[in-house]
Amino acid sequence: MLCLLKFTPLFLVVAVCHGWLFGDLFEKQKELDEISLWPLPQKYQSSAVAFKLSAASFQIVHAKQSTAGPSCSLLENAFRRYFEYMFGELKRQEKSRKKAFDSDLSELQVWITSADPECDGYPSLRTDESYSLSVDETSAVLKAANVWGALRGLETFSQLVYEDDYGVRNINKTDISDFPRFAHRGILLDSSRHFLPLKVILANLEAMAMNKFNVFHWHIVDDPSFPFMSRTFPELSQKGAYHPFTHVYTPSDVKMVIEFARMRGIRVVAEFDTPGHTQSWGNGIKDLLTPCYSGSSPSGSFGPVNPILNSSYEFMAQLFKEISTVFPDAYIHLGGDEVDFSCWKSNPDIQKFMNQQGFGTDYSKLESFYIQRLLDIVAATKKGYMVWQEVFDNGVKLKDDTVVEVWKGNDMKEELQNVTGAGFTTILSAPWYLDYISYGQDWQRYYKVEPLDFTGTDAQKKLVIGGEACLWGEYVDATNLTPRLWPRASAVAERLWSDASVTDVGNAYTRLAQHRCRMVRRGIPAEPLFVGHCRHEYKGL
Repeated sequence: MLCLLKFTPLFLVVAVCHGWLFGDLFEKQKELDEISLWPLPQKYQSSAVAFKLSAASFQIVHAKQSTAGPSCSLLENAFRRYFEYMFGELKRQEKSRKKAFDSDLSELQVWITSADPECDGYPSLRTDESYSLSVDETSAVLKAANVWGALRGLETFSQLVYEDDYGVRNINKTDISDFPRFAHRGILLDSSRHFLPLKVILANLEAMAMNKFNVFHWHIVDDPSFPFMSRTFPELSQKGAYHPFTHVYTPSDVKMVIEFARMRGIRVVAEFDTPGHTQSWGNGIKDLLTPCYSGSSPSGSFGPVNPILNSSYEFMAQLFKEISTVFPDAYIHLGGDEVDFSCWKSNPDIQKFMNQQGFGTDYSKLESFYIQRLLDIVAATKKGYMVWQEVFDNGVKLKDDTVVEVWKGNDMKEELQNVTGAGFTTILSAPWYLDYISYGQDWQRYYKVEPLDFTGTDAQKKLVIGGEACLWGEYVDATNLTPRLWPRASAVAERLWSDASVTDVGNAYTRLAQHRCRMVRRGIPAEPLFVGHCRHEYKGL
């Protein structure tokens, strides 16, 4: 026994020198730190068994039994995109070497199981985004009902790949079964208060896909400017945009945004907000807005859309007919928020109309009169509609499939209770207004929100289909929008995708810091969470 003890220190020295005892432990912990999935999948099992990946021999392929194949351009495009994410520079370095090592994992097989893989379709509110992923020697299998689930699984697979100290890509043996908690996971960007160049919008759609967001709520026009170029009413952008040529979205621009988003499983829901927020509309359309009065004479300023003229509704019918053909999504956002009644109150023609209709002095009834006619116009285009909560609050008669967006934070829980109690589908944005900035890690506040934390039945809570992170444009443009949005919006992404039990802020910080570095490496200038650095932070930026 004494003899054995004498040799123990020597054994420990040898063991430590060779890394037998501690080296592997540290390496495995480091690897696990680098495998930072965001958002966290519903079910996730991973072991320390690692497989090497070589850019020269690894490939992403269609499984033999898949209903999609090489003709599915959406998947072919995604295969190339994620291969580039995983290998990037390494791919070019390996091609320059005389001999490249072989992959332990030779391929990722993507298996689409539904008869219709939906390669040429558009994602919708009812899209199935679930997938399963199994990584084992010598291949991995990604299984999904359609291309939309496959896109989410490809993002997860790419996040599983990590780099060791020798620059070799590795992936651990893993089993994942995943699906989103909420069907509507959106980002609102405002291109009216500041014009957003096409490249900024596309870059943020790319970042949205990295975070498994699936709705781009495009607040495309508002009071300050009307950058949407209408074929039916070209004067709207000619006279309403900041500049008629440089600060507009042409039909081809809009088509590009929609297709770029579709290829990433993202819906584009356009918002044309009326009757308020329409000052820029009046520049191009005569008599659309209400003339404001000072005493008995016009003041020269204008208020909301004039709700008493038939010409207003004839214009809206033509415009929304065009909008319904330009944007393929089943829904259009009609706004309906923050209508200032002071101009209506000052106008003698409006006052006369109010008396004729028996509205008295309740101008919310006049707003409802306008909104009701607008809803009928949009319903005739066979589109569903989303509205801000004021439309519901003012008692407008809504179609059963209307989506009401709750945005006011002071009575959020009561509003959710009321809207769902009336049987309407709801999305929540009130706690996620990212244009409000503060010192410190405000992402934690967004992360801690529980969307279903209101008094209501299970049936009511099922009517909450998701939420949106909103970045209004008063203080952001192309120079600072992206770093202000990310990774703060990522906190909302996990809250809307992952299970309700995923609430550990400490664990989230570790993963989100790595995810932020991953976005930076992929070309998204996401701002830091706190003190620290990224391993590759200055390459390519």
